[in-house]
Amino acid sequence: MLLERDRVRLLDLARQTLCAHLRGESLPVILAEAGAQGGDPLTCPRGAFVSYHRSDGTLRGCVGLVQPIRPLWEAVREMALAAATRDGRFDPISPGELADLGVEVSVLSPLEPCRGPHDLVLGTDGVAIRKAGRSGLLLPQVAEGRGWTPELFLEQTCRKAGLPADAWREGAEVAKFRCEILAGRVLGLAS
Repeated sequence: MLLERDRVRLLDLARQTLCAHLRGESLPVILAEAGAQGGDPLTCPRGAFVSYHRSDGTLRGCVGLVQPIRPLWEAVREMALAAATRDGRFDPISPGELADLGVEVSVLSPLEPCRGPHDLVLGTDGVAIRKAGRSGLLLPQVAEGRGWTPELFLEQTCRKAGLPADAWREGAEVAKFRCEILAGRVLGLAS
């Protein structure tokens, strides 16, 4: 679990990254906090997703880094930029949209094997599936409020990967993970 100050730092980083990019400014940097017990958690390698949503709740962009290959703050900064500019489902975010956007950062736990639907807790576990060079991932919050069963969650993750819905039963590599979700209120990223 991140401390509240770290949660605020990450949300601010995502917001500042988008604003700096749109203004053509240098991207922000987070320096390690000296004296943090156990080290600064923002410098530890972690996977992260950044999502932008309009004030009506519709998704505007979401991109993530699953593997913990960068310090958390770098992963969040990179994904904040990618979600705004490289989510193939959407056009890049424009400056005129800032007042209507909120940001959400999902910090991932390490991946662990998932043995099937009985091994998933809906709303708590996310799923990553890989098979035949294709992969798909759904964050835990995707299943919430949709009435999905754990089996349907696995099927939807397969579909997102471009695989048959039952690929999770047919030799796909299935992993689960947990997220710490940091959500910024929709008050306008420009402020």
